[in-house]
Amino acid sequence: MDKGKAVIGSGRRWAVEFTDNSSSPSSRDIPDPPGFTRGAHDQDDLSVNKQKKDAEANWKSQKAWEVAQAPFKNLFMMGFMMWMSGSTVHLFSIGITFSALWQPINALRGVGKVFEPYKDNKVDLLLPKLVFIALNLVGLGMGVWKLNTLGLLPTHVSDWVSSLPPAQVWSITLM
Repeated sequence: MDKGKAVIGSGRRWAVEFTDNSSSPSSRDIPDPPGFTRGAHDQDDLSVNKQKKDAEANWKSQKAWEVAQAPFKNLFMMGFMMWMSGSTVHLFSIGITFSALWQPINALRGVGKVFEPYKDNKVDLLLPKLVFIALNLVGLGMGVWKLNTLGLLPTHVSDWVSSLPPAQVWSITLM
């Protein structure tokens, strides 16, 4: 059967057989043109693969740094929202403050998942992870500062009076 002809009597209505059983010379029998060597072509493929892998590692490193610096944008937004909420205790200011605490805590819990897509043997993720953690700790510090501004942190002695034992009264009687 010739190459690429449809098989009619084999049970399938439309089937193509790609095996070459002909006696005509195939492309493997044709000599390479002058100046062409197959080894050089294979080396070019290897260098292209290496360049692709280096480009991919560079892209992953760049994206990891973008992810690491993302909390920086959030700091300004959260700071502005905390400033707009004021320093009195009401529902909006408490909601903004707890949001400012909750977002960095969740981000710190998921550091491994955030940087998982960029994990590669050629990409060092230690410094981007440290920057990500530091920026989230700054955000957490802003939330704690806002709690203190609202007076919701026990920072004065009077906040701990209920845990002190009652004072004993000493009476001196003169006879």
